[in-house]
Amino acid sequence: MSTQLIEQDLDVRAAAAAEVAAAHADEVDVAARFPEEAMAALAEAGLLGASVPVELGGEGLSLAELAGVAAQLGAACSSTGMIFAMHHSQVLSLTRHLGGSPALAALATRIAREQLLLASATTEIGIGGDVRSSTCFVDRDGDRVHLVKNAPVISYGEQADLVLATARRDADAAPSDQVLVACDSDALTLEPSGTWDTLGLRGTNSRGFLLTADTAAERVVPTPYEEISAETMLPVSHVLWAGVWLGMSRAAVDTARRYVRSAARKSIGTTPPGATALVKLVAQLESLELLVTSAAREFDERADDRAALGQVGFMVSMNNLKVTASEAVAEIVAGALRITGISGFRNDGQYSVARLFRDAQGAALMVHNDRITAHTAQLILVQKGI
Repeated sequence: MSTQLIEQDLDVRAAAAAEVAAAHADEVDVAARFPEEAMAALAEAGLLGASVPVELGGEGLSLAELAGVAAQLGAACSSTGMIFAMHHSQVLSLTRHLGGSPALAALATRIAREQLLLASATTEIGIGGDVRSSTCFVDRDGDRVHLVKNAPVISYGEQADLVLATARRDADAAPSDQVLVACDSDALTLEPSGTWDTLGLRGTNSRGFLLTADTAAERVVPTPYEEISAETMLPVSHVLWAGVWLGMSRAAVDTARRYVRSAARKSIGTTPPGATALVKLVAQLESLELLVTSAAREFDERADDRAALGQVGFMVSMNNLKVTASEAVAEIVAGALRITGISGFRNDGQYSVARLFRDAQGAALMVHNDRITAHTAQLILVQKGI
């Protein structure tokens, strides 16, 4: 990690990493491979440890700042942006809930110093996609813990340095009585249980694995996962995902704008057919930008007020952010495709939005919008007032 790079402005570092991501985005998509070049550039720029608190060796970036980086990366390569977003949702889920543990504080310092990459194992076969429920459990044996989890998805699991896995607190715990376990890559085995040949977001390499971990008991995060999820993992994930989708939307609108300008130069004195549609597209993008920036700012304003983060109204707004932003990116990219026509439909050429279109279809499926909406409906029923 270059000290000179880290001393540069955040936007400069993010732009440099985004440039690398963009250069390899098509290859990553075609080969459905991990964006190793972009992730190396992020590590070199110190951006993988940037959310770690300053007192633990990081930069303590706000969620608004992280969302800005996610947007830059999302515009360049959707898969790289999404990996960045998922990584920092895990970093913050750990560093905001250390519970006074010296071992976990030391781990957080390592994340910043060594630019470790974190992945998540929160889903499990047999629970129907409900991340707030586990069948697997932590098996304690003195100062060691053992865990076996059949996860249908662990994004970039084989490339991660750490995997944060959810499980029941012990064999007698209820399905919702979960803890988070930080597992070093050398303390676990990942047996592939599926492939990752998908329509979009192909570079996230989100395969299924049978995870078997044997690690120190001090790697169990003391804070109940229920609190970690409500106060950090859920809102941070939704804001950073939305940041990536904002970046993808900006890229699509930029392509549509370039296409319309090119058409205008060929027919001076007349309004190109796509110009009026572009006006609507820009308005949709502006609405999405306002939504994402407002949500990030709202989290940052109450980041240290755990009671405020746990309020029903805040959880509803974060759920609505995910659903609205995921639908918006699909609509915006589809609108750009209609403007660019066959040029946008092609996989090659300067006006192609094909990869963006395919990637955008995954937004509503990352924790399915129907599941989130059903949960939001339950929250609204118990919410007091308006």
